[in-house]
Amino acid sequence: MSRAWQQPLPDMPAPPPPTAWARIAVPRGYEPQWRRLVDAALELDLGPDDLAAQGLDPLTRAREWKPATVALYSKVARYGGLALPIAPTPEPDPQELDLRPLTQVRGDDPEHLRSVAWCALALGWPAPVGIFRSLRRDQVRATARRLLVSTDDGEWAVPGALAAWHAWEATRDRFPALAASPWVLPALRRGPGLDSRIGGRLSTQALQTTFTKHARNTVRSLRASAAPSRREAVEELAAVYRDLSYDSYRRLALAAGAPPVSARGVVRATRAVHRSSARAARLAG
Repeated sequence: MSRAWQQPLPDMPAPPPPTAWARIAVPRGYEPQWRRLVDAALELDLGPDDLAAQGLDPLTRAREWKPATVALYSKVARYGGLALPIAPTPEPDPQELDLRPLTQVRGDDPEHLRSVAWCALALGWPAPVGIFRSLRRDQVRATARRLLVSTDDGEWAVPGALAAWHAWEATRDRFPALAASPWVLPALRRGPGLDSRIGGRLSTQALQTTFTKHARNTVRSLRASAAPSRREAVEELAAVYRDLSYDSYRRLALAAGAPPVSARGVVRATRAVHRSSARAARLAG
């Protein structure tokens, strides 16, 4: 039976790294991230004691992890009982970013249309990824001018997302498994799990991966269609999109004035607005 990790007694040798990691209870809900953290540590022959003493710096250098990845794995390590310092989740840079390209329909591929509908809905209704994972189709209603989203916490009107929503819904109707699915963002293919199926509910990790893929595909599309006069602007946008996560997208939407759906991320978005306002005041003065 796995046990929680504890600091070794003074002058007592630590067990071999594989044995030491096997003794720690895996944090529930973070099994894949925990496995990748352990694999990265074992590649460097580091056990939990070494990680607690040195932090994630050796893994960061070896794997070339970005700040957002370091923040994630430091959180996962703490959930496993390791006394690591808190790594702050980095703010997106710049604080103001044009997010509209991520909401524009550029083809008829179902995966693209699902991502576009998600981004368009999240731009006006910036819910955390966990809420989108469980959002049902009967909670979203289209009117002539906007989408209405209803949850246990209230009802929101989302302008500007109708075109993306109707394109995604029309595509779903062509595939029986997707048409019958109750989820707004269903799985488009079977995954490795035994209960995975087309039309089933996606995991949080799968949705985060979906967003990253969509952002990078948008970069390629922007570069392919950019006029020579816009090349420099497109490259600046592409540099940010390559590392954009859904959490950053959501905070940027909140900072731009979208109404908060939950408390998560609101404080950070408010700080972003204050920094942007202060910077604008300095430039004006």
